[in-house]
Amino acid sequence: MADEGRELAPAPEGGPEIAPPVLGLAEACERLPAADAADAFSAACGQPWVAVELTGAARAGEEMEALRRALAALPCPTLALAPDPRAPAAAEMAPAFDVVVGDPVELAPLVAAVRETPLAAAALVQLLRGSDERSVEQGLVAESFVYSTLQAGPEFARWLARQPTLRPELPEAPPLKVVREGARLELVLDHPAKRNAYSAAMRDALCEALQLVLCDDSIEVVVLRGEGPAFCAGGDLDEFGLLADPATAHAIRTTRSAGRLLAACAPRVRAELHGACIGAGIELPAFAGTLVAAPDAFFQLPERAMGLVPGAGGTVSLPRRIGRQRTAWLALTGARLDAQAAERWGLVDALR
Repeated sequence: MADEGRELAPAPEGGPEIAPPVLGLAEACERLPAADAADAFSAACGQPWVAVELTGAARAGEEMEALRRALAALPCPTLALAPDPRAPAAAEMAPAFDVVVGDPVELAPLVAAVRETPLAAAALVQLLRGSDERSVEQGLVAESFVYSTLQAGPEFARWLARQPTLRPELPEAPPLKVVREGARLELVLDHPAKRNAYSAAMRDALCEALQLVLCDDSIEVVVLRGEGPAFCAGGDLDEFGLLADPATAHAIRTTRSAGRLLAACAPRVRAELHGACIGAGIELPAFAGTLVAAPDAFFQLPERAMGLVPGAGGTVSLPRRIGRQRTAWLALTGARLDAQAAERWGLVDALR
């Protein structure tokens, strides 16, 4: 995958069998810098993605620079097909795209995902394009703004309408265990009946514990882990859509941000992952200074299929570990990444 390596995990099954149309490099250099390109390739009024084949020789330097500027501005995912990443065109242009794949079989599920939720897909890649330039705090605020916008959109409304009646509940016991032994503090997600789903109660408890860490320098080691068969299966779906308005949701997300607090004390934090690590279950621990995973751990970003983007900090934490192109691929496809691939990518530091 361009400068991030070309290896991909298996994509979800069921994508279209007919290969989507792909522009050649010469055609891309002509069409994409044109004044009407944003209309032609847009979730609002045109084809909601663009794919370009990067084979053979590169074009003149002026043309390539114009194409880079155009790709950065297009309001849709930009997908590169690069069978040989060493080809001059691929070596020069692949880093400018949102996702790079090696053959049409890998391209098809990406296009299918964008067609399913074009608004969320476009918002995701536009958000990720600026991830390298933002601080953690700036990135979390930007992510929350995008998430809030999509919460008010038709794709999330369509997903929410298909869900069963919400049954939010207060856990019978605290959802987080906090155990201190000398200079070591253990934080244990402790609602295994719901696979440690990331609820408002769990978020609040985790934020309070991390605030303690930041106030107490005598805490030298923080271990974050989960009880039961999964570390965390993602956000608590029973709570989705309960807040009255997206503006209030944004205010809460940026006030009670476990990701921001984890990033602030990251050198002291070791996250130990196992089983399902979905959505918030990987977005949050990816902020930790050290992240280890059991062989049965697997990782997914499912939010795009809900008409959303990652909302627990994943567009900030994951690009810092695996780059924006691999983050975009994970979030667009919703594919499952196993522990071994996660270690090769650098998403986790070691297996245990």
